Amino acid sequence: MATAVSKAKLAVVDKEDWVSRSIETGRAVLEAEAKAVAQIAERVDESFAQAVDLLYRCTGRVIVTGIGKSGIVARKIASTLASTGTAAYYLHPSEGMHGDLGIVMKDDVVVCVSKSGNTDELTQMLPILKKIGVPIISLTGNLRSALALKSDVVLDVGVEEEACPFNLAPTSSSTAALAMGDALAVALLERRNFKPEDFAFFHPGGSLGKQLTLKVEDVMFTNDAVPRVSLTAPLQEVIFEIASKRFGSTCVVGDEGVLAGIITDGDIRRLLQRTRDIWHLQAKDVMTARPKVVRVGSLAAEALHLMEHHNILQVIVVDEANRPVGMIHLHDLLEAGLS
Repeated sequence: MATAVSKAKLAVVDKEDWVSRSIETGRAVLEAEAKAVAQIAERVDESFAQAVDLLYRCTGRVIVTGIGKSGIVARKIASTLASTGTAAYYLHPSEGMHGDLGIVMKDDVVVCVSKSGNTDELTQMLPILKKIGVPIISLTGNLRSALALKSDVVLDVGVEEEACPFNLAPTSSSTAALAMGDALAVALLERRNFKPEDFAFFHPGGSLGKQLTLKVEDVMFTNDAVPRVSLTAPLQEVIFEIASKRFGSTCVVGDEGVLAGIITDGDIRRLLQRTRDIWHLQAKDVMTARPKVVRVGSLAAEALHLMEHHNILQVIVVDEANRPVGMIHLHDLLEAGLS
């Protein structure tokens, strides 16, 4: 009879086996899906270019359809297209056969996603789509299927086997179709000469939207709120300027207000650690020349990246003549929703 101690040891062994098997399985699945994507990459040819051209020349909407796991992939493809400048919608095949096919117009392009290409809900729509006269692009793993035979362009997303150990659950095939959809969207994005500012237009909300649209002028402090002293300012004046403003630093400006350097409270502390004889010093004796700056008109995300990369808490905003016109603290950017 097994003792409590032996049972405990057995449980530990079982746990270790479960952990190692999970890791092994996880790696195997990822390798299988990576292999599937690599295989379909080799099939990208003139048919792919033709599909991109059809989508580019579409004067209506791109209607993406599929059911089951393919339907989920179709939704994602439609979403990616929409976010990159293409009017795209997802159409559920069953709902399509019960009235929603009314959204499909002759100027549209339909993209069908189906592993087998013979899904009833999808194939039932094909005669109607043909009657409407819309071009059909199919992403399928079966080039002899009803869907493939009635499509204007067929993109082969077939895989040798699923990552599922029973070769049943759509895993590698779903990943392959999803990757092909991304390839179409990115190729179309380039064909449209889609720019970051265009992307920002379709992503105005959240952190992403702010990274793409928020400018330094939107968050910087200006005018008298910007700490500044002259090159010849005595250290007592420098300390007062740093203490009276909220940035823990001050700009040092030369002739015509051109930025010459920066002094931080950390600079003052390090100076005091070296010597107590400081009151004869001027700003030019203590400052760090050529401080990190961003130009007016820059994205606030650029200022944040500069702070993170150089491990600093504030950055000076300068104009074309290198005069300080603003200052931003790291906390201001975080409060604005950048991260």
